Amino acid sequence: MKRVRVLIVDDSEVLRRALSEALACDPQIEVMPAAGDLLAFSRRIGDPIPDVVLLHAGMRRVADLAFLQEAMARRPIPAIVCAAFAGEGAHSALNMLESGAVGVVALPRSGAQRFLRKSRDRLCRAVKAAATAKTRPGRLVEPSLAAGIVPGPGREAAQPPGARRVVLVGASTGGPEALGVALTALPPESPGLLIVQHMPAPFTAAFARHLDGQCVIAVKEAENGDPVLPGRALLAPGDRHLLLRESRGRYYAEVRNGPPVCRHRPSVDVLFRSGARHAGGNAVGVLLTGMGEDGARGLLALKQAGAATIAQDESTSAVFGMPHAAIQLGAAAQVRPIGKIAPAILEACR
Repeated sequence: MKRVRVLIVDDSEVLRRALSEALACDPQIEVMPAAGDLLAFSRRIGDPIPDVVLLHAGMRRVADLAFLQEAMARRPIPAIVCAAFAGEGAHSALNMLESGAVGVVALPRSGAQRFLRKSRDRLCRAVKAAATAKTRPGRLVEPSLAAGIVPGPGREAAQPPGARRVVLVGASTGGPEALGVALTALPPESPGLLIVQHMPAPFTAAFARHLDGQCVIAVKEAENGDPVLPGRALLAPGDRHLLLRESRGRYYAEVRNGPPVCRHRPSVDVLFRSGARHAGGNAVGVLLTGMGEDGARGLLALKQAGAATIAQDESTSAVFGMPHAAIQLGAAAQVRPIGKIAPAILEACR
């Protein structure tokens, strides 16, 4: 079996060594000689070519994002961002994700070496997932022109009295970029959304704020009891499951602890199954790019409950694992490229 070659780019020798030691424990991963900065990184992209680049968002030179984009445009390689999610590190990580990085690993502000020893299995899984990702310089596509489309009313017979349509979205590897494309194309009159993105706990609040600044709909990290409102998306907090609940004809978010499902917390399956139970035909389920099978059976449950179901296609998925698993189960009534996801959501809500 071919080993995954990883190039670590970090201006901290201590962190480079800690990352190398954590990754070297996996026999399926080959750690290449590390690079200390972006200039050395650009020189290293030759032969042999790394399968994955691990970038530290706290590097002083990462502020020059244009340099990174230029290097990756010449030879796109799947990138994972390591960041301490505070201050400039979080901001740089968000910019890297928007520029095409496929994953993110949260580092504590102190004690990174100890953390990496305890979390090396998670880091190795992230690297191997990134190695399967398709890469493109910059965003996948320009946002579609769906912002001029206003959804019509839902089918009253298929929904509880007074409740509106609700859209449930799941994503993993490559999801931050895909969500940026889909959500920026939604108009302010869009139905309320609940979103699960596999992402470390310290990152989801910053990611929600980042999306909120990009979209005409509002985006916030979900809190227990938040009402599901038109024109607003609720993002699952990291390390907490997000569920849909219905009370007196209205929908609410429920945030809870619990064991991982499909190796994830939050889990897309948990969200989708709650939607099948409480919204049924009033829901629209959307499964975007990601590795593994989380969300596939939940999307099938939504479809069997009468919901409209949509999966991202292979050509625009960074990793086609989750959508492919759903398609194989017959769970996706529609398969669309990422630029057509927003129009498909709005059409399903007519």
